[in-house]
Amino acid sequence: MTIILATDHAGFAMKEHLKRFLEKGGHTFEDVGAHALDPDDDYPMYMQAAAEMLLKTPNSVGIVFGGSGQGEAMVLNRYQGIRAIVYAASNPDLVKTGREHNDANVLSVGARFLSPMQVEVAVEVFLSTIFSAEERHQRRIEQIDAS
Repeated sequence: MTIILATDHAGFAMKEHLKRFLEKGGHTFEDVGAHALDPDDDYPMYMQAAAEMLLKTPNSVGIVFGGSGQGEAMVLNRYQGIRAIVYAASNPDLVKTGREHNDANVLSVGARFLSPMQVEVAVEVFLSTIFSAEERHQRRIEQIDAS
């Protein structure tokens, strides 16, 4: 599985931390930016790059960062086939449910609300949880994709 990473300035430090964590775990990732801290950058261009990479990379998921993670998820969820969930809380069961029930393929992290350890736990849950494929959940995803 390839992990696509993206952020603007608000999540830059957390993304860099996560890259080291992923490397230690032997994960393959692609960083589509930001590649340098720029306090004046804007997240939409990085989220668009992440969406394009996700859609052309089989067996990939995304982990993106922002201050709250909300705007980033909004951009990504405009793309057919991308289902981004926001994580800016302390309960990783939210991440698990997003993967199991909604087949989320992007985790949008609110970096201003989480510690590096909380992000590590959430990412481990995200990467280790699979879609349940229960009929009711599949049906709902198909309804979302049809809209």
